[in-house]
Amino acid sequence: MPGSPYTDLDRPPLSVTRLRRALVAPHGPWARLELRTETGSTNADAVEAARSGEPEGLVVVAERQTAGRGRRGRAWQSPARAGIATSVLLRPGEAVPDRGWPPAPPAAYGWLSLLAGVALVEAVARLAELDATLKWPNDLLLGDAKCAGILAEAVPAARPAEPPAVVLGIGLNVTLRADELPENHTGLSATSLQRAGAAATDRDPLLRALLRGVADWYGRWRAAGGDAVDSGLHDAYLASCVTVGRRVRVLLPDGGELTGTATGVDPEGHLLVTTPAGDHRLTAGDVRHLR
Repeated sequence: MPGSPYTDLDRPPLSVTRLRRALVAPHGPWARLELRTETGSTNADAVEAARSGEPEGLVVVAERQTAGRGRRGRAWQSPARAGIATSVLLRPGEAVPDRGWPPAPPAAYGWLSLLAGVALVEAVARLAELDATLKWPNDLLLGDAKCAGILAEAVPAARPAEPPAVVLGIGLNVTLRADELPENHTGLSATSLQRAGAAATDRDPLLRALLRGVADWYGRWRAAGGDAVDSGLHDAYLASCVTVGRRVRVLLPDGGELTGTATGVDPEGHLLVTTPAGDHRLTAGDVRHLR
């Protein structure tokens, strides 16, 4: 049947009913889940919802993105049902007394994209049975190839009493074939779980594991007042980050660059780089691993 989501049997559609039953309260950790057959960008959809006053806990999932966004305005697209494209809406500055969550300080918000990376590594390791690693700040690697990216966007409060929001977007290549892989501008080739020999490429359990993992780490981080060290997030991130200890070239947001050795990630999520000119604490930048 032309236009049917079942024409490619390797890429069955997701079921919004099953996802909501597994992930949305009272049975799951999220407040609301929307599944779009097609959208421009799940991040843009979640940002719009945040600006309209949507409370924390919205999940937007798309079977296909036509204008997915990456860092520095780069595009992130894939064929329909060939990957996972999802965004979650968080309000980390809002206290949640019934969960014992104090407000997290804005200085800690940089950890949210790293938190998503940890959850993604864990989901891929458990279900796809692949040794995934992280390149600071937002890339999931299989070997030396990029398989996923993460984009965090801050959304200012629209009303005086409303807390600001952070939207976390995650794009994971699941069954993309060689001729479907996106062009990568970060010096890495692209890959997918299928091309890397994943034990499983069913998007439903992968998405469930990912979103449960994000919710679990977010809960630990919030319960610790946004402290990545006390919540265990700092150690978990370092255990998966292959940037630390490498020689790197970093393209900075202002157009400059620096070359040195990545020596660590500090308690606020900044990458520490030592160069001949001194030590640097980086809040953002495109990192290239050097051999």
